[in-house]
Amino acid sequence: MERLQILARYDWADGCCFRHPSKGEVPTAPVGLVLPPGNGGHEVRACVGCVIAMEDMKRESSRRATGNCQPTERRSSPSSAPPREV
Repeated sequence: MERLQILARYDWADGCCFRHPSKGEVPTAPVGLVLPPGNGGHEVRACVGCVIAMEDMKRESSRRATGNCQPTERRSSPSSAPPREV
């Protein structure tokens, strides 16, 4: 699957990447939820590079386990366009 097709499967908005907070506000996508006891949920967001890296790791892990791989299912509305890298 092409890079832009993978990025189109995510819902993008400006936010702070969990791995690169020093970048400040950049296009990010929700990739998880942290649920600390008694403190509600905190959304985990990732930048373009991190999303691609996570999908690459997922693809490699799937390939090793089954010889097959499917990209992550779309997480939100189809109206959000993938970000352009700066």
